[in-house]
Amino acid sequence: MPRESRSAAGRLLPGILALLSLAPQLAGRQVVGDATVAEAIREQLDQLLAAGRIEADGTELASRIALPQIYEEADYQPLWTPERIDLLRELVRESEEDGLRPDDYHRAALERLAAKLRAPGPDSWTLAQADLLATDAFYLLVYQLYLGKVDPRSLDPHWNFELRPVKSRGGIAFVLEALKSGNLREAVAQVRPGHWWYAKARQALADYRALAARGGWPTIPPGRALKEGSTDGVRVPALRRRLAATGDLSGQSLDSEAFDAPLGEAVRAFQSRHRVAADGAVGPGTLAELNVPVEARILQIRVNMERARWVLADVTPGDLVIVDVAGFEVAYLRDQQVLWRSRIQIGKPYRQTPIFQSRIDHVVFNPTWTVPPGIFAKDILPEVRRDPAYLSRKGLDVIDRGGKKVDPASIDWAKPFPYMLRQEPGPDNALGRVKIMFPNPYAVYLHDTPSKSLFEQTERAFSSGCIRVENPLELARLLLSEPEAWSARAIEEAVQAGKIRTVRLREKVPVLLIYWTIDPNVEGHTVFKRDPYGRDANLARALDAAFETGQRPPL
Repeated sequence: MPRESRSAAGRLLPGILALLSLAPQLAGRQVVGDATVAEAIREQLDQLLAAGRIEADGTELASRIALPQIYEEADYQPLWTPERIDLLRELVRESEEDGLRPDDYHRAALERLAAKLRAPGPDSWTLAQADLLATDAFYLLVYQLYLGKVDPRSLDPHWNFELRPVKSRGGIAFVLEALKSGNLREAVAQVRPGHWWYAKARQALADYRALAARGGWPTIPPGRALKEGSTDGVRVPALRRRLAATGDLSGQSLDSEAFDAPLGEAVRAFQSRHRVAADGAVGPGTLAELNVPVEARILQIRVNMERARWVLADVTPGDLVIVDVAGFEVAYLRDQQVLWRSRIQIGKPYRQTPIFQSRIDHVVFNPTWTVPPGIFAKDILPEVRRDPAYLSRKGLDVIDRGGKKVDPASIDWAKPFPYMLRQEPGPDNALGRVKIMFPNPYAVYLHDTPSKSLFEQTERAFSSGCIRVENPLELARLLLSEPEAWSARAIEEAVQAGKIRTVRLREKVPVLLIYWTIDPNVEGHTVFKRDPYGRDANLARALDAAFETGQRPPL
């Protein structure tokens, strides 16, 4: 609490305690007008100043900072009518459509108080409690739609995306205007992320919930791999029904026991949107994806909608690079339209590529590679101790602090290593022909790689944290954005020259490293991805836990 508020609370405390002793008498009063209700609202907010918390009908309210400001601006006048509370109850129930929990917005308490308000002659204390509870519920709903329920920093201490402002007077004015005008539904729609991605994810959530209401899909029993030409009286019909449930198979008999060509095409379609090798056969990996229950897919959509509330405000018009870590993909956007995309390799699960934002500021052609200390200690040093020729095979030079090369044979590898290892430009350089740089504390960047064959793998977590790009020179051309000076041909000539060349961008380009495990694509078929770093489970638990004020910055 600010110092001024604490001192004010100290001056007011004796009067507050006296007023609290009158609460039972106030509770018995009949309504005599808004002035009496306003007096009760002020008294209950005074409790907040005195005790640092406030309850309404036994429910602790979350908006400890916002509530006093809202009612001070409103001169403590009541803001709710029974009709508006009924509308609020609808909006609270509908919060499920955004993957949120209606219980976080006092659903049960609102129902109880709504019943009390319908009873004859509710007293001013009850009306004040209903007003405060409804305002808190509405503020919390607007807040979480705007910013997200879970603080991403509670799950990832490295999170550096800018939090959208929530403490400004403009936010209080927005809520107060909605309450005064009664435009509650319009206000909720306005704070919801306006990006097409979110709208399609919201529709996907509705579709999968409808699918769950119809019974979901059947489980396919284990057995030998199914492929074209197979016949099975139990498993093939189950497979047909499973694929028909999600629209991957249509216009086909669901009772046929034969695995025919149309069924093979349906399996390939399913595999493509679940990031499984699309070979048309149902082996162990595909079977595991087929048997994920519909409830798990609903939770997966909800988890990613929460991530969308965290980051979609940063997907702004103009040029933007988005690295989808869980999707093993990078894309170049201009005015929210994808101009280019490419496959990537990300960090291994024990060397995860971090999630953060920055701005790309320069490109280096024919870079050297200086081995990071962690990679040296964990990967290279054990190899050198086993095989002294390892460094020469990898083209790694030992460099002292003065920049001079040192003979590896002169080094006692059992002692502390006061040198660095550097790999000169060339076809075997770990960074390939180009690296794309942006400031960050993790020494992470985008780069080329000689390990091209690994791009053919479906799951590509092979690096030590940096992002290997399949077609990095095309990305460099887009970033440099100078068709005459840096055409595809000019870039190829710079690479072929073999000399280190650093080129600064005329304008820095934002880069977002994000983590999506779904994509609601334009055809209406949601893409479900694996969770390479196992991040969905922690977020799902936080999303489904009862909301506590400590889950976010002070409200």
